[in-house]
Amino acid sequence: AAVRASPDLLGSRGEDTASDGSVVWAKPYTFRAPPTPGQNSLQRIIVFGDMGKAERDGSNEFANYQPGSLNTTDRLIEDLDNYDIVFHIGDMPYANGYLSQWDQFTAQVAPISAKKPYMVASGNHERDWPNTGGFFDVKDSGGECGVPAETMYYYPAENRANFWYKVDYGMFRFCVGDSEHDWREGTPQYKFIEECLSTVDRKHQPWLIFTAHRVLGYSSNSWYADQGSFEEPEGRESLQKLWQRYRVDIAYFGHVHNYERTCPLYQSQCVNADKTHYSGTMNGTIFVVAGGGGSHLSSYTTAIPKWSIFRDHDYGFTKLTAFNHSSLLFEYMKSSDGKVYDSFTIHRDYRDVLSCVHDSCFPTTLAS
Repeated sequence: AAVRASPDLLGSRGEDTASDGSVVWAKPYTFRAPPTPGQNSLQRIIVFGDMGKAERDGSNEFANYQPGSLNTTDRLIEDLDNYDIVFHIGDMPYANGYLSQWDQFTAQVAPISAKKPYMVASGNHERDWPNTGGFFDVKDSGGECGVPAETMYYYPAENRANFWYKVDYGMFRFCVGDSEHDWREGTPQYKFIEECLSTVDRKHQPWLIFTAHRVLGYSSNSWYADQGSFEEPEGRESLQKLWQRYRVDIAYFGHVHNYERTCPLYQSQCVNADKTHYSGTMNGTIFVVAGGGGSHLSSYTTAIPKWSIFRDHDYGFTKLTAFNHSSLLFEYMKSSDGKVYDSFTIHRDYRDVLSCVHDSCFPTTLAS
């Protein structure tokens, strides 16, 4: 590909064309270079999981259970000018071993990924297969073992077979975990997660986000409720102290095909009575399940846990908007109409992040 970009500061526009230098093979696409770490500018981020793909002509295909994917895709294509980067947090095409379905998925999202960074996380339908080194010994990937996902999309991991990495995007740091590999204390992934969370300079990058595919935090999905866990097995046990120690603002998950948002949580307890406006010291992490990208919907438990603020049994996606270093807007939108159905704001100074949480005063950052 031939790439031309302005020599000016990051954030300028560039052009990408598939060519051998003499013959152009495809139409050119324009893109905007990312903001530098800490850059104070308007930054808008889309996050969702479990989208899949679908046939536009209504034709039947094997295992066609992602009916909402076209609405989500079309909504994001229509809204291209109003966001800057996409995080698809696992379960991308549900190809389950059929490479042609990867082709179908990449073609479906190409109008988005050709113009915006399209960051991905590893889900069970990308990675899981028995006796291949994963944490879950199931056959959800159809034998893919993560190889097509590693090949189709770029992500800045030190070892691409380990699908964990960090993204510094302006005022945000995203720590992307791999829920299909062991994350427990003492493992390489646990070490990575702590390093990612601990080395961010919150004065310049105040918005700290953790994300993974399976729910390692909180969900009132009916299966989790039946298990009495509200999470994947052993999910919160190891990671909760890291989220608390390093003041993670939002922890995102997919896997459960619906939308749910919690109150700010510390040790499984709500620490703020407000539901839509948070200011000053947060004292907890907000957990979001954003797995309603397009696959068949998941049910909730009948009883609503005290920590569950908003639930929606529908297809949708979320958007983060950082206006500056002290103001963040979160929105959840339905794919059917693009309207906002849930939202909250955070207003604070970086010094609020540095203050103690309850009875602990762990260092928030190791950065100087």
